[in-house]
Amino acid sequence: MFERLARWLSWIWLALIAVVVINVTMRYLFGEGRVEFEEIQWHLYAVGFLIGLVTCMDADNHIRVDVFHDRMSLRSRAWIELYGLLLLFLPFVLSVLYFSFSFVEYSYSIGEVSDAPGGLAYRWVIKSFLPLSMFLLVVAGISRLSRVTSFLFGWPSGRGGAANVD
Repeated sequence: MFERLARWLSWIWLALIAVVVINVTMRYLFGEGRVEFEEIQWHLYAVGFLIGLVTCMDADNHIRVDVFHDRMSLRSRAWIELYGLLLLFLPFVLSVLYFSFSFVEYSYSIGEVSDAPGGLAYRWVIKSFLPLSMFLLVVAGISRLSRVTSFLFGWPSGRGGAANVD
């Protein structure tokens, strides 16, 4: 599921490059800077980053301290992964998810627009990617948690060692 979403949203980076090139061309060749293009750049980057977090978590490509990680046994890495997910990752992501709903709802209720003259309207649309990405991160984290617990405890199949926790 995440792979298809990531593949579809990977085109956002091409759109971002196009907007940057158009904005720079307009500013330096024609002396015409556009606030809309600058804000669209920020929005495209934010969406790409937030969905990129989900993709990294799902593909297990997130950053680790490899100096220590590579020297540990697979079982030790799985225990660290379990504690990291339960004590750090999931509480943080669930907190951001919880508070982001009111953040988006407030923006929608006041009809928030950009403060810049000529800026973009409907700020709630870009802000809605925060709870969406946090929800997807929770799903990816639970998926990762199920693989780690399966490896460590043999749940649900009763066979330990079957999960990819590395």
